Amino acid sequence: MATWSNFGLQDSASPLMEQLNFFHDHTMLILILITILVGYLMAMLCFNSFTNRYLLHGQTIEVIWTILPAIVLMFIAMPSLRLLYLLDEINDPAITLKTVGHQWYWSYEYSDFLNIEFDSYMIPTNELEMNSFRLLEVDNRIVLPVNNQIRILVSAADVLHSWTVPALGVKVDATPGRLNQTNFLMNRPGLFFGQCSEICGANHSFMPIVIESVPTNYFIKWISNLN
Repeated sequence: MATWSNFGLQDSASPLMEQLNFFHDHTMLILILITILVGYLMAMLCFNSFTNRYLLHGQTIEVIWTILPAIVLMFIAMPSLRLLYLLDEINDPAITLKTVGHQWYWSYEYSDFLNIEFDSYMIPTNELEMNSFRLLEVDNRIVLPVNNQIRILVSAADVLHSWTVPALGVKVDATPGRLNQTNFLMNRPGLFFGQCSEICGANHSFMPIVIESVPTNYFIKWISNLN
């Protein structure tokens, strides 16, 4: 999760988020190099005193500064397109989780099991335990097995919401009357926090998401206890 001193992206907890981190670093490197080059050229223009009153046009430099940006854009576009297709690909899921956004809480349904559904509300500050996180802890966490493909179906009951967990690289719009889906795989156990990322009314900031990633045998025990 994000902490006070964290100015970058969160540590990834899924292969897709790792790829997003790599693409971010790749793009930032290119942008920094371009910024340094343009800054250097502008500084040279300001501080040098060379003039050439016979210079009317330069065919060679025109070709260079047209082709070079196109090549740079290709270095950004190709990894970006690859990543877009990776994010859209739905692998054979082990578990399907249905999520419905409400004002202002989330409802979850484990579609592969009978009658396992619950609502998840934020715990008010005055009811928090000592080690809980303010504005992030919920009364009913999502429990999912680690190292399994998870498909999530997202919709909304009233207004637009957005189901977002940054550590997993997941952000899915919840639209009334429409079912969106995505998939993810958690490669380590732990708690992963998220929040609604679409302004949905007065309490938009108070509908957090908590995923508890556990080994498969613990998940089976949890499901059995719910039944």
